[in-house]
Amino acid sequence: MTPAISRRRALAISAAFLGLAATARARAASLDPAPARIQAFYDALLAGMKQAADLGVQGRYEKLAPVVQQTFDLRTMTRVACGPSWARLPSDKQQALIAAFGRMTTANYASQFKEYSGQQFVVDPKTTPRNADLIVYSKLVPANGEPVSFNYLMRGSGNDWKVEDVYLDGTISQLAVRRSEFTAILASDGPDGLLRKINAQSDGLLKGS
Repeated sequence: MTPAISRRRALAISAAFLGLAATARARAASLDPAPARIQAFYDALLAGMKQAADLGVQGRYEKLAPVVQQTFDLRTMTRVACGPSWARLPSDKQQALIAAFGRMTTANYASQFKEYSGQQFVVDPKTTPRNADLIVYSKLVPANGEPVSFNYLMRGSGNDWKVEDVYLDGTISQLAVRRSEFTAILASDGPDGLLRKINAQSDGLLKGS
């Protein structure tokens, strides 16, 4: 592959993402802020899936990283996942864990959503209040097979809503699963051990295609 071809391909991928981003903004504008945030995230995820072969896992990661930062309250999610030990951790360890958690979250999406075969993400415009939060409902609808529910616990105000937890199949709290894992590692190996574990998982995910 010559440098000129590489550059043309890179420009084509960038143009495709810009076009999809414009479509995403138009679609999200018709929704309330919380569902709109999830719709924008799904549009970025779908764009990466459609360009998966050209981007590779690292390219998908780079495209998704800023969208994950915008969509998820990574500080709150990391704090909750670490449990009561969080308050006793030094500030620098807290910041390192937040960064590692964000990297792992992005790497998970980049690794798992790596091909497009007609899937659709459908976001319900109707939400359900839960105390100060909202539940946003969505489904991954494959070309063939049963839809999978992904519901989001979100907190915010005005136009700024972020995800605090994800419920697989509508009921399984992903943060509860992480909390069980993280608190056990913190108890046995401390914050440095947890950082090693999270970073090793991210490294493994980013070695894929």
